Amino acid sequence: MATIGQMNQLRLVRFAADGPRLDGGTLGEIPLPAAETPADAQVGDLLEVFVYPDNDGQPVATTVQPLACAGEFACLRVAAVNARLGAFLDWGLPKDLLLPFREQPRPVRPGQQVPVFVRVDERTGRLVASARLEPFLCPDEPVYRPNQRVRALVIARSPLGYKAIVNHAHLGLFFRDALPGPLELGEQVDAFIKAVRPDGKIDLTLDAAGYQRVPGIVERIVRTLEQNGGSLELDDDSAPADIRAAFGVSKKAFKQALGHLYKRRRIRFCSPGIQLLDATAWSPGDPAPPLRPQRRVR
Repeated sequence: MATIGQMNQLRLVRFAADGPRLDGGTLGEIPLPAAETPADAQVGDLLEVFVYPDNDGQPVATTVQPLACAGEFACLRVAAVNARLGAFLDWGLPKDLLLPFREQPRPVRPGQQVPVFVRVDERTGRLVASARLEPFLCPDEPVYRPNQRVRALVIARSPLGYKAIVNHAHLGLFFRDALPGPLELGEQVDAFIKAVRPDGKIDLTLDAAGYQRVPGIVERIVRTLEQNGGSLELDDDSAPADIRAAFGVSKKAFKQALGHLYKRRRIRFCSPGIQLLDATAWSPGDPAPPLRPQRRVR
């Protein structure tokens, strides 16, 4: 059975003059534009499609995945404002998504990025957006463990940092003084739970806490060194922004990983940069291993 506002796997049941028809269960046969039909599609094939109502309220399918499905939060650009209906948002489909005036805490303008929740309107059955986010957050107490990896959508700046929606369910906060640089409104990032407060508020960080994050960063540094002939221009004196751009971690986390490698005689500091050492035959207590032979990287 097809679900409005979601990605569905539907079976192709027949071809019509204007394109194939998909089995939508209780929704009946759902048309898919001929231009979006795979060239080798045959009756009986399962196609992954997004189902939404057309201008007449009838379900139609598209192989294009929107920027958000029903039940999800997203930051969407205002494409136009209709004085009678509200704003229309670009969500990646030919038909823009309506943000009614009643769902706007404050007026929006064309070109603005607006954090919204996408839902199926109970009265009309159509897909709409709401910029009133609070009613759509999960009412249950957040159950996250420290250092748990989550997905965060940055929705607003605050005096303390940046507000974000965690896993399409809860509200969290990145503290500005713990970030290597500014975040962008609408940016979706991998984050970690720093703490869940007694009042249910969630503190977020871009890095895993403590030394639990080190092994993964160490592996990336060694792999990058091997791919670059055994040397790297970055070291513990490099700019935080350069480190974040190269490895996606904070300077503190990068320095911890370098310390781990240095203690195990896997690297040496060249000021600037680091160089990989050949530790294949080295064990603790032995003299420092030799430099790994460098190769020219073109």
